[in-house]
Amino acid sequence: MTIAVIYWIVINLIGFAVMGADKKRAIRGAWRISEASLFFTALIGGALGCTLGMYHFRHKTRHWYFRLGMPGIFMAQAAIFFLLRKPG
Repeated sequence: MTIAVIYWIVINLIGFAVMGADKKRAIRGAWRISEASLFFTALIGGALGCTLGMYHFRHKTRHWYFRLGMPGIFMAQAAIFFLLRKPG
């Protein structure tokens, strides 16, 4: 595996875990992870993990900007990947 693939896997696992951690903190009424941090994790490559975590943990699904933003970031990242990949 290349470094890029390993990075992508790790950042998406982190994105999934961050959504779960923030949901757990929300239930307990504890200090929360900022929405900016959640979106930053998505922007640096963790959009798929954040999106899957959002729906798995049922967290932030009432916010339109999460429902549209997280999958939108993932679709943009996927499009960029397919446009930039090496042919053959």
